[in-house]
Amino acid sequence: QVQLVESGGGLVQPGGSLRLSCAASGSIFRIYDMGWYRQAPGKQRELVAVITSGGSTNYAESVKGRFTISRDNADNWVYLQMNILKPEDTAVYYCNAHLARYAVGPITNYWGQGTQVTVSS
Repeated sequence: QVQLVESGGGLVQPGGSLRLSCAASGSIFRIYDMGWYRQAPGKQRELVAVITSGGSTNYAESVKGRFTISRDNADNWVYLQMNILKPEDTAVYYCNAHLARYAVGPITNYWGQGTQVTVSS
């Protein structure tokens, strides 16, 4: 009933850029926080960036100054602009949303299927 679908991943050289997109669809009453996480092989999933419904943002220290998260509240989209990419940014990137499917709640986490980002020369 609720689906998050990511797009925009791929192979890029160090110093290059990619723009990830995520669309939330289905029966949704209200979306609260939306964010991006990533998981490299053999490592724990980590938060990359989060944005609230009011537009407040937070970033992991490793991506500050390079990545920008934004959202389109009207259409339930969230984006991640990634600049000056480094090999250590290589990971599967996952879209996440905290949302209520109906009035009052509950607020539930939903995840996309992930999109691969590979940074290599």
